[in-house]
Amino acid sequence: MQYFKTSRITLVLFVTAFLLCSIGFRKPGRWVMLFDGKKLEGWHSYNQKQAVGWFVENGTLTTDGTGGDLVTDKEYGDFELEFEFKIPQGSNSGILYKVIEQPDIKRTVFSAPEYQIIDDQNYVVKDSTGKNIGLKPVQRSGANYDMNPPMDATAYKPVGSWNTGKIVVAKDHVRHFLNGKLVADYQYGDQAWKEKVAKSKFRDWPYATPHHRGKIALQNHNVKEKVWFRNIRILELSR
Repeated sequence: MQYFKTSRITLVLFVTAFLLCSIGFRKPGRWVMLFDGKKLEGWHSYNQKQAVGWFVENGTLTTDGTGGDLVTDKEYGDFELEFEFKIPQGSNSGILYKVIEQPDIKRTVFSAPEYQIIDDQNYVVKDSTGKNIGLKPVQRSGANYDMNPPMDATAYKPVGSWNTGKIVVAKDHVRHFLNGKLVADYQYGDQAWKEKVAKSKFRDWPYATPHHRGKIALQNHNVKEKVWFRNIRILELSR
């Protein structure tokens, strides 16, 4: 009788261990501040040795538009990234992840998905005749830019307000959150993703080749468009 009881316990433990492995059980890490409101340690301008055009202003991280995108010194694989952002009327920015930094890749967007940050209501997009045609759904705040539109158009707070964002990358399952609401959910590198890429402007870029690790970038869209970030922190997840 004791033999069978021990065998059952052993079997339960084995099955439990198997299930934990099969669902990708992750050992909890610790949250690390990527920007502490005081200094730019751990960041540099893309394809440059130091941060150019980005500075600390009243505890926030912002740009004067002269230095291009700001990227982390470190690469990340699976992670949870939390941040707050604010933009003025008519501005455009974003947070990119899986960024490949090398001299022959001139811009972060050529290799990386983007959590879109933009003035949904007032941003001007003109057609060939000069007419303002507005944003496409895949270009709105919280979207996986030009790939997956936000699932909740009400999540974004108006310009001048602080918004909270979150990006979760876990075994290439990617989720975007905006003010606590899930707004994008996709599987990076799967067949559906590849089919979308094949029909997009990304198809001939390094973006089109799935890669596990990369840097995180704060986008400086152009010299006229402002953005402020604060409370940027990351939790690394192990596969």
